Amino acid sequence: MTTTPARLLHHRAEGPASAPALLLGPSLGTSTAVWDGVAPELSAAHRIVRWDLPGHGGSPAGLIAPGAGVADLGALVLELADSLSLDRFSYAGVSLGGAVGLWLAVHHPERVDRLAVVCSSAHFGDPGPWRERAALVRAEGLGKVAESAAGRWFTPGFTEPRLLDDLLGTGPGAYAACCDALAECDLRPGLAAVRAPTLVIAGRDDPATPPAHAREIADGIPGAALTELAGASHLAPAERPGPVREALRAHFAPRERGSGTAVRREVLGDAHVDRAQAATTGFTAPFQDFISRYAWGEIWTDPTLSRRERSLITLTALVAHGHYGELAMHVRAAVRNGLSAREIGAALLQTGVYCGVPAANSAFAVAERVLAEMNEEGDGASPG
Repeated sequence: MTTTPARLLHHRAEGPASAPALLLGPSLGTSTAVWDGVAPELSAAHRIVRWDLPGHGGSPAGLIAPGAGVADLGALVLELADSLSLDRFSYAGVSLGGAVGLWLAVHHPERVDRLAVVCSSAHFGDPGPWRERAALVRAEGLGKVAESAAGRWFTPGFTEPRLLDDLLGTGPGAYAACCDALAECDLRPGLAAVRAPTLVIAGRDDPATPPAHAREIADGIPGAALTELAGASHLAPAERPGPVREALRAHFAPRERGSGTAVRREVLGDAHVDRAQAATTGFTAPFQDFISRYAWGEIWTDPTLSRRERSLITLTALVAHGHYGELAMHVRAAVRNGLSAREIGAALLQTGVYCGVPAANSAFAVAERVLAEMNEEGDGASPG
């Protein structure tokens, strides 16, 4: 958790400080918790910065005033990015948070590297109902809005009490001002100007921003991709975190086809890659180029499998062929890719069945040594 000055949006930073930055924006009435099922794994390859809307979560309510617009929220996000020395960043946002991302991509294209818009809209419909909701909340608080929130946010039978509690803890004035921003929001005229590679995600059962809203964004932004998730309503990152996480992972993965150096560093670590590059000779240079281009620039960047899944496959293959030196390196990589010690142990136990007990015995010895070293270094896997 990050201590935030009163003039800034409250935020939570995760992941390596040297990794590419990815900002995650919330929906109206929620907090950084809406990303709890997604952010931790994305932080293996990114510097994740989740932020709260004014008056939501830990953000001061005084950062927003009646009659605010999406531009005001976008300016607050830029102030936050500036305070963190993030000149350029990728961005994903849900609902109002997604609209903020669109505004940033339209008005500050030099700041946004890649964009994902989740269960959102470029125009949230007739402003009348939003103004009515703002007036209701200012007069009576959030009780009545909270009564119907689950039906807007989730499919029948699903709920997330933490997010509903967050709604009840939101400042009514700030919530109403965010409704003002939604009422006046119309980003449709600027969609064609977006140059950041864009992914649009829709919940097929979303009553607040139906898939037609997502299709309008995707049709308006040149080259945008569209994904519709079955069994998902408005807060898809909370209800369907797995599919959202994998879609975002693939979209925000480094696109260094031809070298793969960035992916290689993310998986194996800077120290290993630096050593390999320093040891490169004229004789070994073609091989180093080959593995960077092919293994890391083509295979490891293919979004069909997650990095966790690729680590599991790699561990098994290395045990099968007795490559225990490489196994030690990839146990470390598996931890970076989000595998717990228990999951690594389960994978090695599986190799005992199909690769033989002696091979698994040697593999357990290697893995136990590496995990112990990582724990001593303060970079160990969770027990899981």
